[in-house]
Amino acid sequence: MTIGAAGEPMWVVAGALRASEDTWLMHRRPLEKEHGGLWEFPGGKVEPAEIPVKALIRELHEELGIVVAETHCRPAGFAQEDPQQFVGKKRGPIVILLYTITAWQGEPRAIEGGRIGWFTAQEIVSLAKPPLDRELARSLFGG
Repeated sequence: MTIGAAGEPMWVVAGALRASEDTWLMHRRPLEKEHGGLWEFPGGKVEPAEIPVKALIRELHEELGIVVAETHCRPAGFAQEDPQQFVGKKRGPIVILLYTITAWQGEPRAIEGGRIGWFTAQEIVSLAKPPLDRELARSLFGG
């Protein structure tokens, strides 16, 4: 997997942490970052030679301070930017791989800025989110 070199996809992983039957964690991006102030599923980039689920476990520990076992990560879907928009550009399209997570160790907290919140699926669908997170939410929750 590459990190979005000219025309290459940028692979990203995200976790939909479910605390109860209908309560999910969302992360609000710091204002100074791209899509600042919008809500997203927490996660981050897959590093070269890293498999996605390991990247997700690493990212959730770095971003939220939690420990997640690989056995608690279930693939749930993906979303991607249109590759045609990136022909001849400096970076390629982002592809986000979403996993659902129902068990972890530790109390999630916003370590790298922004903030976190727990929301129902219905609330998540109506939150302001980046385009790919909107797609992920629709595929996970409908609406």
